[in-house]
Amino acid sequence: MTEPLALLLSAPERAELADLADATGRTPEDLALDAVRERLAAERARVGAEAERLAGLHAELLRRLGA
Repeated sequence: MTEPLALLLSAPERAELADLADATGRTPEDLALDAVRERLAAERARVGAEAERLAGLHAELLRRLGA
């Protein structure tokens, strides 16, 4: 199920989004949704990599704690 989300954009941002949507034949909403999805995927990967790095760095401590 999807739920609506309001974004507060400045007038120049809104105009740029509308121009890009027009140029690509897509809706501003589709472009914004793609941007959010891409950012979420990138952040998920970044946070996951950092968690792995920290787990490796502290592997001995985690082993001793039984984690």
